[in-house]
Amino acid sequence: MDIIPLIERIGEAPTAALFGLIAGVTFGVAAQRSRFCLRAATVEFARGMMQDKVAVWLLTFSTAVVWVQAAQLFGIIDVTEARMMAVPGSWSGAIIGGLLFGAGMVLARGCSGRLLVLAATGNLRSVVSGLIFAVVAQMSLTGWLAPVRDWIAGQWITSGGRNMNLLTTVHLPEQGGLVIGLVIALIALELSRRNNIGWSRLVFASGVGFAVALGWALTTALAHVAFDPVQIESLTFTGPSANTLMFVLDRGSVLEFDIGLVPGVVIGSFLAALINKELKFQGFEGPTPMRNAMIGAALMGFGGMLAGGCAIGAGVTGGSIFAGTAWLALFCMWVGGMSMDWMLGGRGHPATV
Repeated sequence: MDIIPLIERIGEAPTAALFGLIAGVTFGVAAQRSRFCLRAATVEFARGMMQDKVAVWLLTFSTAVVWVQAAQLFGIIDVTEARMMAVPGSWSGAIIGGLLFGAGMVLARGCSGRLLVLAATGNLRSVVSGLIFAVVAQMSLTGWLAPVRDWIAGQWITSGGRNMNLLTTVHLPEQGGLVIGLVIALIALELSRRNNIGWSRLVFASGVGFAVALGWALTTALAHVAFDPVQIESLTFTGPSANTLMFVLDRGSVLEFDIGLVPGVVIGSFLAALINKELKFQGFEGPTPMRNAMIGAALMGFGGMLAGGCAIGAGVTGGSIFAGTAWLALFCMWVGGMSMDWMLGGRGHPATV
């Protein structure tokens, strides 16, 4: 893909934002149509069920792994210098942040990515929760909560000055990641068959995973030709939500992949809901759901920044490149989500809205 003419026409920073917009729209459409959500999957699993939400999550995750690992084998993607791999990872941050994020997404009735999708379709509960999530994420990045985050993250970090590559650590061959992805995909398809999930939903669930691979491919292509250093990255919503908030508040902010990503998700989700006549204003049912949503959003904002990513950023994007701390954070998100559902006595509805 020759992107040099595009860069010469609009510049490197706008190109990065455009690529974020493209990946975001792809994710928004696919996530809205597939009803993808880690929170829904963890609640379903916690209640002893292996139904459509678990199947959709597994299919999304496996699709991301298959696409990314295959692209690496063919030299299309190179994530060795990706932000997530090129710096030390935090084991302590992954554990505590993952647990907090998992508990928060159950209280807020949706992970951060799902809240963004729902907000675009008229869910006012998600708008409020999303704003709180973004503010707390920014506070955890550079504000009052940053010292606490830094202290927790610094308690236990990966050795060697980089994050751990799980495939390399366990001495698997280059094709090992692709094989793991295919095995998980087969499990997801079998669960989908047992739960009679339609092909349309399966295609869109795969589209969420493809959006992650697309983000990796686009930023890799830009990094190879850009004059200024470009971060190789893909979809995540903790940092981008905070950065997008600051972009609209600070006229000195610059365009980057993150700034295109969040609006892209909103546009894609809105268009998908509009076409399928699913736009609908929804609010809080009472003070308790509102309180839980606000607490949950705050926990996700801090937990996601501490864990190095949200349910998408660590759970799917980091998982697709087998970043060690991302897999640990994802595991802890499942544990945190299931534990919170048990603490609530399973009273929350397994749906994401």
